Amino acid sequence: MGRMKSRGRQQPDRASGPSRRNFLASLGAGAVVASVAPTVSLVGDTLTAPPAAAAPPPPAVERFTRLFNLPAFADATPQVQTALLQLGAPGGLLDAKDPLTIPDAARQLIIDPTLSVNNPNNPTHTAGTTFMGQFMDHDMTFDLVSTLGTPFSVNASVNGRNPYFDLDSVYGAGPAGSPQLYDPVGGGIKFKVESGGLFEDLPRDAGNTAIIGDRRNDENVVIAGLHAAFLLFHNHAVDYVKSIAPSGSPTTVFEKARTLTRWHYQWMIVHEFLPLFVGQTLVDDVFTNGRTFYTPAVGQAQIPVEFQGATYRFGHSMVRPSYRANLAGDNGQPFFALIFDASQTGPDPADLSGGHRAPRRFIGWQTFFDFGVDPFTGLHEVKPNKKIDTHLSTPLFNLPLPAIPFPGGPTALPQRNLLRHLTWQLPSGQAIAQLLGAPVLGKNDFKELKPLGVGFDQSTPLWYYVLKEAEVMESGLHLGPVGGRIVAEVIIGLLQTDPTSYLSQPGWTPTLPAPFSGAGNFKMIDFLAFAGVDPASRGQ
Repeated sequence: MGRMKSRGRQQPDRASGPSRRNFLASLGAGAVVASVAPTVSLVGDTLTAPPAAAAPPPPAVERFTRLFNLPAFADATPQVQTALLQLGAPGGLLDAKDPLTIPDAARQLIIDPTLSVNNPNNPTHTAGTTFMGQFMDHDMTFDLVSTLGTPFSVNASVNGRNPYFDLDSVYGAGPAGSPQLYDPVGGGIKFKVESGGLFEDLPRDAGNTAIIGDRRNDENVVIAGLHAAFLLFHNHAVDYVKSIAPSGSPTTVFEKARTLTRWHYQWMIVHEFLPLFVGQTLVDDVFTNGRTFYTPAVGQAQIPVEFQGATYRFGHSMVRPSYRANLAGDNGQPFFALIFDASQTGPDPADLSGGHRAPRRFIGWQTFFDFGVDPFTGLHEVKPNKKIDTHLSTPLFNLPLPAIPFPGGPTALPQRNLLRHLTWQLPSGQAIAQLLGAPVLGKNDFKELKPLGVGFDQSTPLWYYVLKEAEVMESGLHLGPVGGRIVAEVIIGLLQTDPTSYLSQPGWTPTLPAPFSGAGNFKMIDFLAFAGVDPASRGQ
């Protein structure tokens, strides 16, 4: 990484650490890591040699880094660990206490907002925003070796993903390096995609383990459906490239299809999802005035632990307790289910946990993204996210073990998030706010933390701080000044320091059909339509 500006940040760690390659064998075919850059560029409808700006980046830096040189929010004592576990415990301060035991809870928690007084809806987000954020996370970061609740050196950290939005979580090492992901028919440049009975499913082995570039993208049915949509999008991009350049070699066609897929994905991050996460004003400020705190050199990006271990985990607050997965997949009826239910077992559980194949386990995207009035029901079917605040949906406090990439430690997701503050010895939210020159939340904003007895009301774990900041300063609609600044600078920085991103091509705008958004723009609903998984393509 290039030399960072001062203002309290430390230089990135350079000491040698364990190579992530030592860990890939244990992850199997589902966690292939590569640094494979496009070898073609997009100029109109022709295939051309890449411009200098699109040259392959240097090998990805394999460790995490620190964004701020600040003291830890607390010492890693047994008392602090106990307080963190208490804060994140089932039934504790962070638990929204959704009534999961009422009759037909999965459906009722969607249709009756009065049941969720501690877990209000976000009218500015649709339900799919959560899962696009999860997909983005899996595309840029995978902590392979750190331990929960025990201080761990950033020097020894291993990031199992390229720290760019390059879709290595989908493409792996490409057809040559990850042949298990690709269909050998037609030159091996399209992905394998299988069927779950009614619609597409991830390719799976005999034990229903997904054969994909990152097996975390089978943690739940929604993220699995999103990954399958990316597979289909690329396959249709291959067909599109062949239609405009039929004489292209298989390698050239693959590279252009991959570039099309990556660039349209990156466009959506900048123009659709990042503004939902942090607010359009902050996005505009970073693009206009530049990044102040996250300043790696081109091709030398790393993921800061303040981002990976705390701030970007804001999305956990947006998760609903239950979802309507589709409108008619459950014997002609809607499939309503809790996001997780650890009591569920069998080949087709009643929750949305991943790792299973059955006809009803697919996603009807009109629930998750706004396609307008549904032509089949005559209704506006999209559902909202939950607000970003200090209450999380109750199913997240008892995760089924298959949903935890590295089992061990508590099964309550909030407890795991909070213990990571000890892992990385993260600064407090107040200390970062002071360094940023942002408004600092006071003790009265955290009076609920004082009874924990370890000073969290004055030196607050960063993840809890950014949730409270969003709740107090932005009514839970998006992140506040501390959380938003970190998320915006890192996400934009990853795109600006990737010499193969669409930002390396000034003036580029989406080139694929955009039936909903119009020429020159491109949103998730257009992405799903091109992939052929939208309601109109499916006929439901």
